[in-house]
Amino acid sequence: MRSLHIIHLKNSNTMIRNITLLTLAALVGFAFTPLNGPVEVMRVNTQESIIKWKGYKVTGKHNGTVALKDGSLQFEDGQLTGGSFVMDMTSITVLDLTGDYKAKLEGHLKSDDFFGVEKYPTAKFEITRVVSRGMPGDYKIEGDLTVKGITKPIRFNARVTEEKGAKVAKADMKLDRTDYNVRYGSGSFFDNLGDKTIYDEFDLSVELVAGK
Repeated sequence: MRSLHIIHLKNSNTMIRNITLLTLAALVGFAFTPLNGPVEVMRVNTQESIIKWKGYKVTGKHNGTVALKDGSLQFEDGQLTGGSFVMDMTSITVLDLTGDYKAKLEGHLKSDDFFGVEKYPTAKFEITRVVSRGMPGDYKIEGDLTVKGITKPIRFNARVTEEKGAKVAKADMKLDRTDYNVRYGSGSFFDNLGDKTIYDEFDLSVELVAGK
C-alpha cells in the first residue's frame, strides 16, 4: 500500500508539473503573438502637423519651426507599428526674433555652417522598431534620422491619441547636431569660443496628425 501511495504521489506531481509547464508555454506564446489584423497606413496632414525646434547657446536660446513635407503612420490592430516623415529644411523659421535679426539667423541656419539646405533640402526620420510602454498609446520608438545625408539611429518615447477622428502622434527628441556634421560654434570641436559657444544638443518637438 505504501508503494502504491508513493507511485500515486509521483504521478500527481508529474501531472501538476506538466500542467504548469503547458500553462507557462501558453502565456509566453500569447505574449509574443504577432499582430495579425489589417495594416492601415495613414497619410500625415502636413498642414495640421507641426515640428518645433529649440537650440541653446551660452548667452541664451532660440526657437522656431520647420515645415513637414510628407509623412505617414502605420497601424495594425489599432497599434502603431511604423511610419516616417520628411522635413522641409528650406522652411526653417525663427520665431523668437523679428526683422533683420530674424532674417540673419534663418539665413545662417540654412547655410553650409549649419544645415546646408541648398544641397540637403530635406531631412527624414523612419521608424525601425516600435515597443509598447504598457499603457494604451504609449510607445518607445527607435528609428533612423537622416540629416545632411548622414543617417544615425535615435530613440525616444511617443504618445498616440485619437482626436476628432484623427490619429495624433506626439514626441519630444533631444538630438546632437554634431552627429550630422553641424559643428559651427561647437565647443566640442573649437577652442576658446567663450560666450559664442552654441551647445551641441537641441530639442525637436514633433506633432503628427494623420487621417484628417
